[in-house]
Amino acid sequence: MGDHVSKRLKLSAETDMEERCFQNPYPDWDQRAAGPAADPEAEPGELPDAEGQVSAAFQRKVQSKVKDLLQQMEEGLKTADPHDFSTYTGWTGIALLYLQLHRVTHEASHLQRALDYVKRAMRILNGRRVTFLCGDAGPLAVGAVVHHRLNNTADSKECLSRLLQLQRSVLSPDAELPDELLYGRAGYLYALLYVNKEIGADAVDQSTITEVVTAIVESGKNLSAEQKKAERCPLLYEWHNKQYIGAAHGLAGVYYMLMQPAAQLPADVLSELLRPSIDYVRHKRFRSGNFPSSLSNESDRLVHWCHGAPGVIHMLIMAYKVFKEDKYLKEAADCAEVIWQRGLLRKGYGICHGTAGNAYAFLSLYKLTQEKKHLYRACKFAEWCLDYGTHGCRIPDRPYSLFEGMAGAIHFLSDVVKPEASCFPAFEL
Repeated sequence: MGDHVSKRLKLSAETDMEERCFQNPYPDWDQRAAGPAADPEAEPGELPDAEGQVSAAFQRKVQSKVKDLLQQMEEGLKTADPHDFSTYTGWTGIALLYLQLHRVTHEASHLQRALDYVKRAMRILNGRRVTFLCGDAGPLAVGAVVHHRLNNTADSKECLSRLLQLQRSVLSPDAELPDELLYGRAGYLYALLYVNKEIGADAVDQSTITEVVTAIVESGKNLSAEQKKAERCPLLYEWHNKQYIGAAHGLAGVYYMLMQPAAQLPADVLSELLRPSIDYVRHKRFRSGNFPSSLSNESDRLVHWCHGAPGVIHMLIMAYKVFKEDKYLKEAADCAEVIWQRGLLRKGYGICHGTAGNAYAFLSLYKLTQEKKHLYRACKFAEWCLDYGTHGCRIPDRPYSLFEGMAGAIHFLSDVVKPEASCFPAFEL
């Protein structure tokens, strides 16, 4: 969908947020080249040293900018949509940012701020969606975690109970629910896995997780059979009648969630259904190393987490961890080269389709390989974010939000300071 303005699909109002992920308002490339500006082996200065450590000087610079941007964000949020409770662009995303800042700094005020925002979100839940990013599951899961950290046991259990009640509609055959991350079952699965990671492995019973995983697998098998692709791609998924590839609405995001160790996908399903499906996506790669937005798209334009190499790289990294095959790691490294060359975006500094989201690819590769060039590249993208607002980038519709705007850049910058513990919000576990 929508690699160019003239090709927009006219979706309903409730899908407007996702449409913005796809539209390219520019007739030319949506990226600016990053690669030639900095050789990963040349003159690191304040960036990672020979041991791959972020220098104290650079950490101080980042921490100072985080404080500055946080003040700007708080001021800007005074004019934000009061009814947007979502993680993607609303109050829960801000709560998640403050949880991250508490994790990094251990400042009690950040945890209290997270509570303030999650309470604001909880007052306006509407029951229309079930996912972590765009539905009720996000505020409920984050609420459970915030209350747990504050030792508000009863409130945490109440949030968790309400989160589990959503499973009925997730599994209902009448729900006509997609399987992707933003609006579908994979987004609900993430909420369950997130709670178990943050609170404890027994917070959500494994049988509950298994039921959701099974529903996702069966849905993929059914669509694959219907599309007569069972041999080539045993698990096939679509959103709005289109088979997307990227992390937000596509195969890469669904496969990534199914491969999470805590999802406990059976070994035979991993090897016989998931691995060939991943390989099917791999073979759709452009000669440039980038990936199309959908199986039917032949345009090599978008280099975003939601569409293109910055989302697919996470699937490849997880496939390497699960299947121990070097081809996945090699192709993940190829994706990183694409991001290095084309990953500074005119669309801005955000997570979903911005520079910060793209930079998480380098942090994920660094955590896996310990190769200092990946950390160096993450820091070079952080340098770009340190000059927030000076590059003539497009201003997002929700300029202070987690996935579109300033909160996402702050989240990324706070992770650069402690790269070993970095985590792409609402996606990595």
